[in-house]
Amino acid sequence: MKTLKLIAAGIILLVTSTTTQAQVSLNVNVGAPPAWGPAGYSNIDYYFIPDVQSYYDIRNSQFIYYGNGKWIRSRNLPQQYRGYDLYNGYKVVLNDYHGRTPYVHYKSHKAKYYKGYKGKPQKSIGYKNNNKKVVYKNNYNSGNKHSGNNNSKHGNEKGNGKKH
Repeated sequence: MKTLKLIAAGIILLVTSTTTQAQVSLNVNVGAPPAWGPAGYSNIDYYFIPDVQSYYDIRNSQFIYYGNGKWIRSRNLPQQYRGYDLYNGYKVVLNDYHGRTPYVHYKSHKAKYYKGYKGKPQKSIGYKNNNKKVVYKNNYNSGNKHSGNNNSKHGNEKGNGKKH
């Protein structure tokens, strides 16, 4: 009888630890910033993209934009902006908002961050080179200077997919 209790306790412990490990690995992957996001930021939920007047929800990997009289959440940009280069476009990091509806501040965001707005220079977390994602080898933080070999997206424009 004692052996059966030990076996049952062992099975319960094994099932519980397996479930906990699965939850941890799932949570690690959810809400990761996209490769085209600006480097050097943590604990943010949204970007505002002035050129397309849209938000990007990092946790849900969704764009939020206004269309047909309502705010729409989608994995893709609206049709008219599908060709927009997210790697080279400016992203405003909304580090002061953590709710579910960043568009409640849309009027002020639109006025302050108009189409064509460029703030401080940004480096993306990664960049595209010949349609492949390449992650920076250095961990850039805002304001850091780098010297020597420039492997950033600005250092080698060859093969970036642009037509000359």
